[in-house]
Amino acid sequence: MNLGSLTNLTILANTGGPERSLFEEIARRWEAGQWGMYPIALCGVVALAIVVERSIVLFLKSSINKEGFLRGLKKHIYAGDLDKAINYVAGQKATPLTSVIKAGLMNVPKGQDEVQAALDEASLRETPKLEVRTGYLAMLGNAAMLAGLLGTVSGLISCFEAVANVNPADKATILANGISEAMNCTGFGLLTAIPALVAFSVLMGRTQSLINDINETSVSVLNLIVTNRDKFKNLNIPVSNHGHEE
Repeated sequence: MNLGSLTNLTILANTGGPERSLFEEIARRWEAGQWGMYPIALCGVVALAIVVERSIVLFLKSSINKEGFLRGLKKHIYAGDLDKAINYVAGQKATPLTSVIKAGLMNVPKGQDEVQAALDEASLRETPKLEVRTGYLAMLGNAAMLAGLLGTVSGLISCFEAVANVNPADKATILANGISEAMNCTGFGLLTAIPALVAFSVLMGRTQSLINDINETSVSVLNLIVTNRDKFKNLNIPVSNHGHEE
């Protein structure tokens, strides 16, 4: 069989006659891909669910105006009013950043070391909430590509079997079906894998940005507390836990 015949069979396998709607075309190609489409679809559905859930958490629920938040908090710290500072943070949208800062402020009376320990502990508690499940997108993208490759190999095996063993009268049909299965599995595998891997990169970038905000704001707040410790009303804040309240 020469290259021209193989090209004609490929065209035969992928042409659909009359113009079809998008959904009809997808359904036709799904059927042509045979069993190899199911693992790809499973990867696609799970990846889509993760992308939606993580996007809501990272771009909506965990989002806060860091600069505006710090400006409001500085006013209360400069005024030496710890209670108002805590109430201000508690009144903000519940995010990992506000949870970490609130934990630090609650330990101000115990000293600088306790504030630092509280900030570190809260960061370790909140950071995994930002990172959870995002890593699965890379795995699902790779799994979709491998599932597409498996379907491709299955289709090519059918083609070779047709050349070797099938009645010549049925050879063209079986070859066309095998090529169609191979190409459609490859195409759907890539269509699932590429968005999953792009989403993985975007979500990981957003996660790292939020973690950086937490670390930067924690250091800024700790420095504010240490610098303005003498301004807090009715509160003698020691420099460290080794100091004693007077």
